[in-house]
Amino acid sequence: MPFTPVLRSEALKVLTLRSLCGTLLAVFAVTTAFSALAGSSGTSEPDFDPLYTSLSGVMPGQIAAIAFGAMVVSSEYHRAGIRVSLAAVPRRGRWFAAKMTVVALPVLVVGTATAYAALLAARAGLGPAADGLTTGEQARAVVGCGVYLTLIALFAAGLTTLFRSGVATLSVLIPFILIVSFVIGDAAGGAADFLPDKAGQIVLHHSYEGPLGPATGLAVTAAWAAAALLAGAWRLRHRDA
Repeated sequence: MPFTPVLRSEALKVLTLRSLCGTLLAVFAVTTAFSALAGSSGTSEPDFDPLYTSLSGVMPGQIAAIAFGAMVVSSEYHRAGIRVSLAAVPRRGRWFAAKMTVVALPVLVVGTATAYAALLAARAGLGPAADGLTTGEQARAVVGCGVYLTLIALFAAGLTTLFRSGVATLSVLIPFILIVSFVIGDAAGGAADFLPDKAGQIVLHHSYEGPLGPATGLAVTAAWAAAALLAGAWRLRHRDA
Protein backbone atom coordinates (compact mmCIF):
# COMPACT_ATOMS: atom_id res chain seq x y z
CA MET A 1 0.00 0.00 0.00
CA PRO A 2 1.39 3.47 -0.89
CA PHE A 3 2.35 5.83 1.90
CA THR A 4 -0.37 8.43 1.26
CA PRO A 5 -3.36 6.14 1.97
CA VAL A 6 -1.62 4.86 5.08
CA LEU A 7 -1.04 8.40 6.27
CA ARG A 8 -4.68 9.30 5.56
CA SER A 9 -5.97 6.34 7.54
CA GLU A 10 -3.73 7.15 10.50
CA ALA A 11 -4.83 10.78 10.43
CA LEU A 12 -8.48 9.68 10.51
CA LYS A 13 -7.76 7.68 13.65
CA VAL A 14 -6.52 10.82 15.38
CA LEU A 15 -9.41 12.96 14.18
CA THR A 16 -12.03 10.46 15.29
CA LEU A 17 -10.70 10.04 18.83
CA ARG A 18 -11.99 12.88 20.99
CA SER A 19 -9.39 12.20 23.67
CA LEU A 20 -6.56 12.95 21.22
CA CYS A 21 -8.17 16.15 19.95
CA GLY A 22 -8.79 17.14 23.57
CA THR A 23 -5.14 16.57 24.40
CA LEU A 24 -4.08 18.95 21.64
CA LEU A 25 -6.56 21.50 22.97
CA ALA A 26 -4.99 21.05 26.40
CA VAL A 27 -1.56 21.92 24.96
CA PHE A 28 -2.98 25.24 23.79
CA ALA A 29 -5.11 26.01 26.85
CA VAL A 30 -2.58 25.07 29.54
CA THR A 31 0.40 26.73 27.87
CA THR A 32 -1.44 29.96 27.12
CA ALA A 33 -3.05 30.18 30.57
CA PHE A 34 0.16 29.63 32.50
CA SER A 35 2.10 32.03 30.29
CA ALA A 36 -0.56 34.70 30.85
CA LEU A 37 -0.29 34.13 34.61
CA ALA A 38 3.50 34.41 34.44
CA GLY A 39 3.21 37.63 32.46
CA SER A 40 0.97 39.19 35.08
CA SER A 41 3.37 38.38 37.92
CA GLY A 42 6.16 40.64 39.16
CA THR A 43 9.31 41.24 37.12
CA SER A 44 11.63 42.38 39.86
CA GLU A 45 13.92 39.33 39.85
CA PRO A 46 17.52 40.21 38.91
CA ASP A 47 17.69 37.38 36.35
CA PHE A 48 14.32 38.18 34.80
CA ASP A 49 14.06 36.88 31.23
CA PRO A 50 11.02 38.38 29.45
CA LEU A 51 11.13 35.86 26.61
CA TYR A 52 11.28 32.80 28.86
CA THR A 53 8.60 34.25 31.12
CA SER A 54 6.33 34.78 28.12
CA LEU A 55 6.65 31.12 27.13
CA SER A 56 7.02 29.55 30.57
CA GLY A 57 3.60 27.94 30.17
CA VAL A 58 5.35 25.38 27.97
CA MET A 59 6.60 23.68 31.15
CA PRO A 60 3.15 22.34 32.14
CA GLY A 61 1.89 22.38 28.56
CA GLN A 62 4.50 19.90 27.41
CA ILE A 63 2.87 17.24 29.58
CA ALA A 64 -0.14 17.33 27.24
CA ALA A 65 2.19 17.03 24.23
CA ILE A 66 3.83 13.99 25.83
CA ALA A 67 0.41 12.50 26.52
CA PHE A 68 -0.63 13.06 22.89
CA GLY A 69 2.44 11.28 21.52
CA ALA A 70 1.97 8.39 23.92
CA MET A 71 -1.79 8.06 23.33
CA VAL A 72 -1.57 8.05 19.53
CA VAL A 73 0.62 4.95 19.72
CA SER A 74 -0.85 3.27 22.80
CA SER A 75 -4.33 3.29 21.25
CA GLU A 76 -3.03 0.66 18.82
CA TYR A 77 -2.32 -1.76 21.66
CA HIS A 78 -5.84 -1.67 23.07
CA ARG A 79 -7.78 -4.83 22.17
CA ALA A 80 -5.01 -5.92 19.79
CA GLY A 81 -5.73 -3.10 17.37
CA ILE A 82 -2.10 -3.27 16.25
CA ARG A 83 -2.82 -6.63 14.62
CA VAL A 84 -5.50 -5.09 12.42
CA SER A 85 -3.26 -2.15 11.51
CA LEU A 86 -0.33 -4.34 10.53
CA ALA A 87 -2.58 -6.75 8.65
CA ALA A 88 -3.74 -3.79 6.55
CA VAL A 89 -0.18 -2.43 6.20
CA PRO A 90 2.25 -5.37 6.34
CA ARG A 91 5.27 -3.12 5.79
CA ARG A 92 5.83 -2.11 9.38
CA GLY A 93 8.33 0.61 8.60
CA ARG A 94 5.81 2.39 6.37
CA TRP A 95 3.10 2.12 9.01
CA PHE A 96 5.45 3.40 11.70
CA ALA A 97 6.51 6.37 9.54
CA ALA A 98 2.86 7.29 8.95
CA LYS A 99 2.07 6.96 12.64
CA MET A 100 4.94 9.24 13.62
CA THR A 101 3.92 11.77 10.95
CA VAL A 102 0.43 12.07 12.45
CA VAL A 103 2.11 12.67 15.80
CA ALA A 104 4.51 15.30 14.52
CA LEU A 105 2.41 17.44 12.19
CA PRO A 106 -0.52 18.24 14.53
CA VAL A 107 1.81 19.01 17.42
CA LEU A 108 3.99 21.24 15.24
CA VAL A 109 0.98 23.25 14.04
CA VAL A 110 -0.73 23.45 17.42
CA GLY A 111 2.55 24.00 19.26
CA THR A 112 3.58 26.92 17.05
CA ALA A 113 0.14 28.53 17.28
CA THR A 114 0.17 27.97 21.03
CA ALA A 115 3.55 29.62 21.42
CA TYR A 116 2.37 32.67 19.49
CA ALA A 117 -0.81 32.96 21.57
CA ALA A 118 1.13 32.47 24.81
CA LEU A 119 3.61 35.15 23.81
CA LEU A 120 0.85 37.64 23.07
CA ALA A 121 -0.99 36.84 26.30
CA ALA A 122 2.12 37.15 28.44
CA ARG A 123 3.33 40.32 26.76
CA ALA A 124 0.01 41.98 27.51
CA GLY A 125 0.78 41.48 31.19
CA LEU A 126 4.47 42.28 31.03
CA GLY A 127 3.96 45.61 29.29
CA PRO A 128 7.13 47.70 28.95
CA ALA A 129 9.22 44.93 30.57
CA ALA A 130 9.10 43.03 27.26
CA ASP A 131 9.76 45.99 24.97
CA GLY A 132 13.41 45.00 24.57
CA LEU A 133 12.55 41.80 22.71
CA THR A 134 13.25 41.98 18.99
CA THR A 135 11.01 40.49 16.31
CA GLY A 136 13.71 37.98 15.41
CA GLU A 137 14.07 36.77 19.00
CA GLN A 138 10.34 36.33 19.37
CA ALA A 139 10.03 34.52 16.04
CA ARG A 140 12.90 32.21 16.96
CA ALA A 141 11.26 31.37 20.28
CA VAL A 142 7.80 30.78 18.78
CA VAL A 143 9.05 28.50 16.02
CA GLY A 144 11.51 26.83 18.38
CA CYS A 145 8.75 26.19 20.88
CA GLY A 146 6.66 24.45 18.21
CA VAL A 147 9.66 22.31 17.22
CA TYR A 148 10.46 21.50 20.85
CA LEU A 149 6.91 20.33 21.59
CA THR A 150 6.98 18.22 18.42
CA LEU A 151 10.26 16.56 19.40
CA ILE A 152 9.08 15.83 22.94
CA ALA A 153 5.86 14.29 21.55
CA LEU A 154 7.90 12.11 19.17
CA PHE A 155 10.16 11.13 22.07
CA ALA A 156 7.07 9.92 23.93
CA ALA A 157 5.72 8.14 20.85
CA GLY A 158 9.00 6.30 20.31
CA LEU A 159 9.16 5.18 23.93
CA THR A 160 5.53 4.02 23.79
CA THR A 161 6.34 1.85 20.78
CA LEU A 162 9.32 0.45 22.66
CA PHE A 163 7.39 -0.20 25.88
CA ARG A 164 4.13 -1.08 24.08
CA SER A 165 2.39 0.90 26.80
CA GLY A 166 1.34 4.51 27.16
CA VAL A 167 1.09 4.14 30.93
CA ALA A 168 4.73 3.04 31.13
CA THR A 169 5.84 5.99 29.01
CA LEU A 170 3.92 8.54 31.06
CA SER A 171 5.16 6.93 34.28
CA VAL A 172 8.74 7.45 33.11
CA LEU A 173 8.66 10.78 31.28
CA ILE A 174 6.39 12.92 33.44
CA PRO A 175 8.25 12.31 36.73
CA PHE A 176 11.53 12.68 34.85
CA ILE A 177 10.65 16.10 33.46
CA LEU A 178 8.89 17.40 36.57
CA ILE A 179 11.23 16.04 39.25
CA VAL A 180 14.29 14.09 38.17
CA SER A 181 15.50 16.63 35.62
CA PHE A 182 15.67 19.35 38.27
CA VAL A 183 17.39 17.07 40.79
CA ILE A 184 19.97 15.95 38.25
CA GLY A 185 20.39 19.52 37.12
CA ASP A 186 21.38 20.61 40.60
CA ALA A 187 23.72 17.66 41.14
CA ALA A 188 25.26 17.12 37.71
CA GLY A 189 26.11 20.67 36.71
CA GLY A 190 26.79 21.16 33.00
CA ALA A 191 25.88 17.58 32.09
CA ALA A 192 22.24 18.39 32.80
CA ASP A 193 22.27 20.78 29.82
CA PHE A 194 22.14 17.70 27.59
CA LEU A 195 18.93 16.30 29.04
CA PRO A 196 16.13 16.32 26.43
CA ASP A 197 13.93 18.90 28.15
CA LYS A 198 16.62 21.27 29.37
CA ALA A 199 18.45 21.26 26.04
CA GLY A 200 15.35 21.94 23.97
CA GLN A 201 14.08 24.71 26.22
CA ILE A 202 17.18 26.83 25.64
CA VAL A 203 15.41 28.16 22.53
CA LEU A 204 12.85 29.81 24.82
CA HIS A 205 15.44 31.99 26.56
CA HIS A 206 16.44 35.51 25.62
CA SER A 207 19.93 35.00 27.00
CA TYR A 208 21.66 31.70 27.63
CA GLU A 209 24.94 30.35 28.94
CA GLY A 210 26.65 27.01 28.70
CA PRO A 211 27.79 24.78 25.84
CA LEU A 212 24.48 24.80 23.96
CA GLY A 213 22.54 27.47 22.10
CA PRO A 214 19.01 27.46 20.69
CA ALA A 215 19.82 25.42 17.57
CA THR A 216 22.22 22.99 19.22
CA GLY A 217 19.85 22.55 22.15
CA LEU A 218 17.05 21.51 19.80
CA ALA A 219 19.53 19.22 18.04
CA VAL A 220 20.20 17.45 21.35
CA THR A 221 16.48 16.99 21.95
CA ALA A 222 16.14 15.72 18.38
CA ALA A 223 18.88 13.17 19.07
CA TRP A 224 16.99 11.89 22.12
CA ALA A 225 13.79 11.66 20.06
CA ALA A 226 15.60 9.90 17.21
CA ALA A 227 17.07 7.36 19.63
CA ALA A 228 13.62 6.62 21.06
CA LEU A 229 12.12 6.32 17.56
CA LEU A 230 14.86 3.97 16.40
CA ALA A 231 14.42 1.81 19.49
CA GLY A 232 10.65 1.76 18.96
CA ALA A 233 11.03 0.88 15.27
CA TRP A 234 13.40 -1.95 16.16
CA ARG A 235 10.94 -3.33 18.72
CA LEU A 236 8.08 -3.10 16.23
CA ARG A 237 10.03 -4.85 13.51
CA HIS A 238 11.35 -7.69 15.69
CA ARG A 239 8.29 -8.51 17.75
CA ASP A 240 5.02 -10.10 16.76
CA ALA A 241 2.02 -7.77 16.89
